[in-house]
Amino acid sequence: MKKKENEPEMNTEQSNQQHIVQEKRRVSTKRKIYRVIIVITLIYCSVGIALYHLQEKLLFHPVTLPQNFQFKFDVPFKEVNIPMNKTDTVNMIQFLPADPAIKGVVLYFHGNSDNVIRYEKNAEIFTKKGYEVWIPDYPTYGKTTGELTEENMYLQAKEVYKLAHSKFSSDSIFVYGKSLGTGVASYIAAKEKCAALILETPFYSIPSLFSTYAPIYPTSRMSHFKFPVGEYLGEVTEPVLIFSGTSDKVIPYRNAAKLKKVLKKGDEFITLQNGTHNNVTSFPIFQEKIDSVFDSKR
Repeated sequence: MKKKENEPEMNTEQSNQQHIVQEKRRVSTKRKIYRVIIVITLIYCSVGIALYHLQEKLLFHPVTLPQNFQFKFDVPFKEVNIPMNKTDTVNMIQFLPADPAIKGVVLYFHGNSDNVIRYEKNAEIFTKKGYEVWIPDYPTYGKTTGELTEENMYLQAKEVYKLAHSKFSSDSIFVYGKSLGTGVASYIAAKEKCAALILETPFYSIPSLFSTYAPIYPTSRMSHFKFPVGEYLGEVTEPVLIFSGTSDKVIPYRNAAKLKKVLKKGDEFITLQNGTHNNVTSFPIFQEKIDSVFDSKR
């Protein structure tokens, strides 16, 4: 009989022990979740802070040259310096066509790597058509001096345009941008008259580009640089020709494709199947479209 009388007490004790074990497990699980949340938050904040402070290094990869550096190219060229103020100067190479009957000029705003030397090979695309090709370097690139800011890049580009317009009529000035340079080129075409705007591997804007790589961050507020290509294209009244590759690993095609919605009637967006960031000019359709644009201006 005693054994039976003790059974409820023993059951209650076992129940209490089970409850205590379950409560410990629940508390332990909560602590683990809390630790995971803290770790994730720390990683999120650390990466965000790094992106915010290192974005200039991610965007720009200049190679600076000494001021006494002597350029050597296998084609005719002229080195020009445009003083901005007492300390800042735009250094630019003007590649010249063999034919003295010059038809106009292409203002070529290059990508984010190296300096003008890297892009010299692209000048022939236009010099063989009888056009000069002017390739200015951005601040800290090559022999160009000044602080590397978006505003300074625009200001220096406007001085390049002003010099071109003093020599050529606006309908003989073509504006070309590659990669990062599409931000500068679209700005110039939006603010100044030109024959046409040509963009190679463009982006919609820097914040939107950052967002494709880091979608969980408020990139529009974090980005020091904007280069709102999509916004500027809405102001361009001249013909626009865009090339973008579906296999571009630097500026994803889906980001460039956002520009389609801001193009006006007559503008062209050329999709290059399997095109990458650096092989656009090798596609036959590239040369066909370039020929079409330039031949229409004869």
